[in-house]
Amino acid sequence: MYRIGLIWLQHDLRLDDHPLIHQAASECQQLIFLYCLPPQSMQANRYSLHSMGTLRKHFLQQTLADLARQLRAYGQTLLTCQHDPLTALPLVMQHHRIDAIYYSEAAGTYEQHYQRLLQQRFPYIAHHCETSATLWRASQLPFAIDELPASFSKFRKCIEQENLRDTVAAPLATPTQLPPAPVLSQLKTLLRPIEATTTNASAAFQGGSQAAQAHLESYFSSAAPLHYKQTRNALDDWSSSTKFSPWLATGALSVRRLLQRLTAYEQTHGSNDSTYWIFFELLWREYFQWYAHRYQQRLFASSGIKQQRPTTSFYPSRFRQWCSGTTAYPIVNACMRQLNATGYMSNRGRQLVASCFVHELQLDWRYGAAYFEQQLLDYDVASNWGNWQYLAGVGADPRGHRRFDLAKQTQQYDPDGVFIRRWQGEQPHQSDWLDAADWPVEHS
Repeated sequence: MYRIGLIWLQHDLRLDDHPLIHQAASECQQLIFLYCLPPQSMQANRYSLHSMGTLRKHFLQQTLADLARQLRAYGQTLLTCQHDPLTALPLVMQHHRIDAIYYSEAAGTYEQHYQRLLQQRFPYIAHHCETSATLWRASQLPFAIDELPASFSKFRKCIEQENLRDTVAAPLATPTQLPPAPVLSQLKTLLRPIEATTTNASAAFQGGSQAAQAHLESYFSSAAPLHYKQTRNALDDWSSSTKFSPWLATGALSVRRLLQRLTAYEQTHGSNDSTYWIFFELLWREYFQWYAHRYQQRLFASSGIKQQRPTTSFYPSRFRQWCSGTTAYPIVNACMRQLNATGYMSNRGRQLVASCFVHELQLDWRYGAAYFEQQLLDYDVASNWGNWQYLAGVGADPRGHRRFDLAKQTQQYDPDGVFIRRWQGEQPHQSDWLDAADWPVEHS
C-alpha cells in the first residue's frame, strides 16, 4: 500500500474506463490528480504556429472544468497548471513525498520523452503506465509493434482474421469512491494556473466526459448509425457522421466504451454496412495510434516513413491563402473557413484541403499538419500526422499519394453550392504569384 500516489493526467481526462485510476484507488491511501499544460504549447513552434490554438484550448478548459466537478463529488481535487511536466511533477513529488506515479501510455514523442526522463530522475518511485487510448494493449496484438503491417488494409485484415474485436476488454465502470487528497493549499500557491481563454466559437462541441456521454447516448438512440456509410462524406451536417473525435482526442470518452455502445446497438437494431463502417473508422484510429508508436520521430519527418523526401517548396502567400480560405478553390476555402470558425471539419473536407495543399499548392505537408494541430478541436498526434503523411504520399498508402479532382469533388459533394455559400468560399482570392519586388502578377 502506497501512502501518497500521483495520477498524471494527459490525454485521458475522464473517470470512466480508466484502469490507472482504479489501480491507484486500490493501492494508495491518498491520491493527487494533476494536469500540466506546457507553456510551449501556446508559443510559436518551428512552423511559426501554435501547437494549440484558442478554440482547442477553450475546449480543453471545458474538459478540465468538467473533470474537476466530477472529482469534487468524490471529495477530490484536480490540480491544473501551466508548467512543463518536468517542472511541475518534481515539485509535486518532492513537496508531498510521492510513493507512486500513474500515467497513461503516450503515442506522442514529447510525452514519451517526458515519461522516460521522469523514470530516470525518480527511479526510487514506483511508476505505473497503462494504455488508455486504444482498443487493445500491445501484448494483445498478433504482431510486435516493430512489425506493424505496412498498410491499413493489411492491419485490418489481420485484426479481423484473428477476430480481435471479440477480445476487446469490457470498459471499467466509474469508481464508486476515491482516496482523499492530502492538504494541497501550499502546493497550489507554487503552481501557475492555466490562463483562461474566451472565444466566440461555435458551441457545437462542449468539452468534458459528461457532454461526451450525452452525445454517445443521443447518437446511439437514433437511426444515424444505420445510415452512417451513406452520409459520412457530407461536408456540413451534424448528424451525417459520428462526431466522437473531439472527446476521443482529449480522452473524455473511452474508445472501449464507444465500441461497447456500438456493439449493443448492433445487437438491438441489427448490424449492417454502416454500423460496420463505424468500427472500420475506429480501426483506422487504432492503426495510427500504433503507427505513431512504431515510427516515433519519423511521424514528423518530411520523408515520412518512406524516407524519400517529396519535391515541394514553400510559398508563404499560398500558405496564408490556404489557412485563411482565400485560394482559387471555393470548396477548399469553405472547408478552411469552417475549420477556423468552429475547430472542426468533415473527414471529406480534410482530404480535399490536404490534397490541395500538397498537389495544387505544392507546399510542404508538415505545415498543413501543423496548422491542423493548431486549429482542430479533435487534434490527435497519431491520427493527424499519420493521415497527412498518407495523403502526401510519404506514409502508409501503398498507392503513393492521394490526389483529388477538386472540381469533381465539388460537383459530387456540394452540387448546388450550399456549403460553399454558407462558408463564403467564393470570396475573391489574391494572386500567389509575385515578381522580384513582391508585386502580385497574373498567372495563366
